[in-house]
Amino acid sequence: MRVLIVNTSERTGGAAVAANRLMKALINHGVKAKMLVRDKESDSLTVVGLPKSPMLHWHFLWERLVIFVRSRFSRKHLFEIDLANTGSDITGLPEFKEADVIHLHWINQGMLSLSNIQKILRSGKPVVWTMHDIWPATAICHLTLGCRSFTSACKSCRLLSGGSALTQSVWRKKQRLFEDGDIHFVACSHWLESEAKSSALLKRHKITSIPNPIDTHIYNNRCNKQEVRQQLGLPADKKLVLFVSQRVTNPNKGMDYLVEACGLLKDIDQLGIVILGGHAEEVADQLSFETYPLGYVNDEHRIVDIYNAVDVFVLPSLSENLPNTIMEAMACGVPCVGFRVGGIPEEIDHKQNGYVADYRSAEDLAWGIRWILTEADYESLSRHAVQKVAQNYSQQSVALKYLDVYQQAMAFKHYGL
Repeated sequence: MRVLIVNTSERTGGAAVAANRLMKALINHGVKAKMLVRDKESDSLTVVGLPKSPMLHWHFLWERLVIFVRSRFSRKHLFEIDLANTGSDITGLPEFKEADVIHLHWINQGMLSLSNIQKILRSGKPVVWTMHDIWPATAICHLTLGCRSFTSACKSCRLLSGGSALTQSVWRKKQRLFEDGDIHFVACSHWLESEAKSSALLKRHKITSIPNPIDTHIYNNRCNKQEVRQQLGLPADKKLVLFVSQRVTNPNKGMDYLVEACGLLKDIDQLGIVILGGHAEEVADQLSFETYPLGYVNDEHRIVDIYNAVDVFVLPSLSENLPNTIMEAMACGVPCVGFRVGGIPEEIDHKQNGYVADYRSAEDLAWGIRWILTEADYESLSRHAVQKVAQNYSQQSVALKYLDVYQQAMAFKHYGL
């Protein structure tokens, strides 16, 4: 079986990381998988970049320009919306022609337009689409944050001031697209599966839940904590709390709640905060403890060292699917704390391998950190975290589930099942 995984980026962003890991899991399971991306960042032979053209950058700029104009020249939500009004036709590429299954992932910001996707469907090839957020089930947004318009019809959008006509236009285009073509949707969490099934756009489509895979040969807790702390320049005598985000200042990642929680933990001696991600230095002064901003890191082995150097991982996100970072931390034996939102409670088993805090409660977030560091059986939490990942998110387990979906999609196309 030949599978072509399609994603905007090879490595940047959670969807890219997940798609790359799935490709490797499939290859390790005997599938001939390749990844097609706009932004190729490595020399991997299994990752193919779109043919070089000035149009690739223009597609991205044109979509942003339309959003900027329709937002009355406000940049506030410029990258929280996607219209899929422009993109690249991939149906003529050799990788597309030789594939048995086309597997779409995160294809936004000028990678594929809705018209491009329609052409893919009309090619006759089975199409699987992994949802890394809610965008395929809404008109234009990636995070609903409580809005339920997508359950009936997106007529306007809080993110697009004065753009109700544009929102409705994109909704109708998606409606026609999904009515005409058969797509097997996969959600990375049971929470997102439930959300997608409530969308008026996806009523007739099959939706299943399969988690992202992780390579436990890379992400594990075999490192010596004191040795990696010394290598990273982190203190040996502190209890370290880790916060990770591609862009630390993204308000949806909840840094404000961590800042507030830290203010409630001042009585804990020798506490330190490690921040991994872009713009880390911008928030370092806001925290009540000694802070260690490590900036943006894309070296996977260095990231594993960072996980192994800390005592607790905290992700106070306001909206999440099934965050790779929690999975990574748990694989390294690090108990996690996160809000009860999205797929986080599916990963963290409350008081078994971490702590699930009440949504938007800095007080409960602080209590979770305190409980792990001062009251819980830390070794038991760590052991159960590793076991959870091994049992639910291993490469083999996830690859087998996707093979079932591929076989169903091919049978549906070939035999009309």
